[in-house]
Amino acid sequence: MFAKLTVVELKLLAREPVQAFFSVLFPTVLVVILGSIPAFRKPAPELGGGTYVGVYVGIAVALTLAMLGLQVTPMALATYRERGILKRLATTPARPEMLLAAQLTAALSTAALAAALVITIGWIAFDVPLPRQFAGFVLAFLLTALGVFAIGLFISSLAPTGKAANSIGTLLFFPSMFFAGLWTPREVFPHVLQRIGDFTPLGAGEAALHSAATGHWPGLLSVTVLVGYLAVFGLGAARLFRWS
Repeated sequence: MFAKLTVVELKLLAREPVQAFFSVLFPTVLVVILGSIPAFRKPAPELGGGTYVGVYVGIAVALTLAMLGLQVTPMALATYRERGILKRLATTPARPEMLLAAQLTAALSTAALAAALVITIGWIAFDVPLPRQFAGFVLAFLLTALGVFAIGLFISSLAPTGKAANSIGTLLFFPSMFFAGLWTPREVFPHVLQRIGDFTPLGAGEAALHSAATGHWPGLLSVTVLVGYLAVFGLGAARLFRWS
């Protein structure tokens, strides 16, 4: 039953072309556009000899997690509650908790696909090295996903409608991605902005992903921040989430 629900959630996401494009393909499109700029493929002293397109591969992975965790998932869950779908499920063998788990599994699977696509295209098209600490990169990816999805669940527990959940998620999305380096890589931020970003979920996530990509384990600060977001917002969502 769980597998069937997960497949259904994946199909529902695929039927929303705008959401599917921005969640799966847009991060790769962003890397392709930036990688097509010659200056972005050259080593940059301010990046410690790395390239801008290489840095943006990690940022693009954080981007897909932000879109799925802060916008797509909260809107879907709040809409299910708004339409009474969760309440009706309570009378069937498919419990609401199972649908919640299926929704999160589908989102995580989608994010993994998008991340794999970004990394592969960066490697093949622009010679961006594959993550040098692969196990650390997987750990950073999972921690970032869990921390961001916990915030998404918290949003869906408070928002009365799917539209409201999407609005709240969008308001959080832009400052979160700013501190993740979407507009300007974190490495060229002033020190104070870097320090603020270290304590945001996507700033900490991008820092952890970047560390693993360059051959190091995610830093203790990044891991602690991400686990903290998971614990605080996960517990808050568990206490406040309503099925009907």
